[in-house]
This record gives sequence, structure tokens and C-alpha cells, in this order.
Amino acid sequence: MTELLAPHASRVIAIELDDKLLPRLRETAERLGNVSVVPGDVLDLDLGKLAGGERFRVYGNLPYYITSPIVRLLMECADRLDAAFLVMQLEVAERLVAKPHTRDYAYLSVIVQYYSEAQIRLKIPAGAFRPPPKVASALVSLRPPGERRSLHVADDAAFAHFLKGCFAQKRKTLRNNLRAMMDEESAGEVLNRAGIGPTARAEELNLTQFARLFELTYTRHSQT
Repeated sequence: MTELLAPHASRVIAIELDDKLLPRLRETAERLGNVSVVPGDVLDLDLGKLAGGERFRVYGNLPYYITSPIVRLLMECADRLDAAFLVMQLEVAERLVAKPHTRDYAYLSVIVQYYSEAQIRLKIPAGAFRPPPKVASALVSLRPPGERRSLHVADDAAFAHFLKGCFAQKRKTLRNNLRAMMDEESAGEVLNRAGIGPTARAEELNLTQFARLFELTYTRHSQT
């Protein structure tokens, strides 16, 4: 992947955690000339700082067991991220693109779609890998800005925290999940003002509805 990317970029930053792979990667980088090797865990790195404040793209085959944390890290860099092209477990890919009223729609779906347009570009069978994993994979593209541009949310970090609370217990109603943020009467009031029924669950709401509900909650907290 590094060799394929290098001819098409002014600079490539290759992040590698495995010490056994670093010597060969460094040899490749030296030969190519425009590749910098960064040893370490991507979750411990400041991607914006690595990019020197410039906009950047990300390409990677993600370790399946830390796909979600890596995707969330990339969404935190959305202001500088041009796009990301990631190979991941198909099950997670389907969660990223899931829509309301579907089984896969969850917190990861809404936070990714808030910051980016997510698309499954290619489904990859297990047999495409050696050795083959036990699951199917997919190539996913994430292209900011997503729905964030049109929603005009006042505080992105607070909104992300709010969304996580809304999906805290998927089997419970949204009203019950909101009780962790306010009393039951207030939860009923903000749902009513947002035009959302008292028995609605988080997986039934789209991002526009979440943004309206957050605005009402955020405004109410700022007034108390």
C-alpha cells in the first residue's frame, strides 16, 4: 500500500505498530524518498500534528478489534480530513452506513454520518486474504463534512456526548436514556417540544431530530 500511494502523494506518513515489520518498511521508505515512518499505535498519535497542520487523507487496513476507536479518532480530525479509505470487518462497515429503523443503526452510525459521508465501496470475501479471516470485509470511504455542515450544532463535543447517552441502552426508550441527563419530567418536555413520541427509541431518530433534541436540552441546561 505504501509503494502504491507514494507516487501519487507529495508525502506519505506510514504508521506501524509491529516492530517486526519496521525494518522492511524503513527500507521501502528510504527507497521511495517521500515516505516517513512513524512507529507506534495510531490511537496514541496526534494525526493533525503529524500532518503538519495540512489537510490529509488516510488509507489503511484496520485491525478489526480496534476499528471503532480508530474511526472515532478520525472523526475528531474531520476539520482537516479530506477523506479516509479503510478496510474493515463488513459488520462494522454496515453499522457505519446504517439508517434509522434498522438493526445496525447505533451511536457509531450517527457520529460517523454527522462528520462524514460514509459509503461501502467494495465488499471483500474472506478468501481474498491469506490467511483468510473468519469474517467478510469491506472497503469503506469516509468523506467529510457529512450532515454536520447543515445542522449548525453549537458544540460538537457536547453533541457527541449527548448522542452516546441517547444510545447508552438501546433496548430502553429514549426518554429513559435521557433521564441520565435530566429528570423524567424534563425528559418528557424536551421530547414533546422536539415532536418526538414518549416511547421512541434512539434508533428511530435521524440526525436532524437528534440535533433538535440536543438544542432543546443544551438550551435548557444553559438556563438552569
